[in-house]
Amino acid sequence: MPASRFIPPEGFKLLPQRFSRAEQTALVETVLAGIEKSPLYQPAMPRTGKPLSVRMTNFGPLGWVTDKDRGYRYEPGHPVTGEAWPAMPQALLDLWAAIADWPDPPQACLVNWYGPEARMGLHVDNDEQAVYAPVVSVSLGDKARFRLGGPSRGDPTASFVLDSGDVVVLGGAARACHHGVDRIYPGTSTLLPEHWRPGRINLTLRRVTP
Repeated sequence: MPASRFIPPEGFKLLPQRFSRAEQTALVETVLAGIEKSPLYQPAMPRTGKPLSVRMTNFGPLGWVTDKDRGYRYEPGHPVTGEAWPAMPQALLDLWAAIADWPDPPQACLVNWYGPEARMGLHVDNDEQAVYAPVVSVSLGDKARFRLGGPSRGDPTASFVLDSGDVVVLGGAARACHHGVDRIYPGTSTLLPEHWRPGRINLTLRRVTP
């Protein structure tokens, strides 16, 4: 369904260019410094062990992880290195305080790196005890086609092209809606350093416990 005819669920916000180019550059530098300490790794689906097409890491006191044997969950340390995740970047804490409308700070920042062929199937973020806290995500780098549906997998969907610096909020009813990334558009941004291009970094802020 075209986005122009789609009625977004209550609590969905798209904030175009919430971060200026200079702010994006500073945030990328912070994120890549964190990745030096807590490297990207290849997660796997529960039960099947099929690798996800994105590579990921986390910031904050908790991090979202998944593997064949133990499935989706939050852990205080990196599953490969065993080290604690790096601290949450201050710019992301400030973003949450400004737009999340939630009294408690985020506890996890999932860092997903999308290569040219990576995508994320329709899913609902439901591994958190704080089920009513919003999910806030930041796009950095190449454009991506984001898809948003409803609470049921078969509900109508609409897609939106996200630019570098855009922020999406899934709060209220939108918190329980399916969403995913159909594709990225390689070569549409020069924000990331050359050895990270083509590619897109997505930062997803979540509150895990009530």
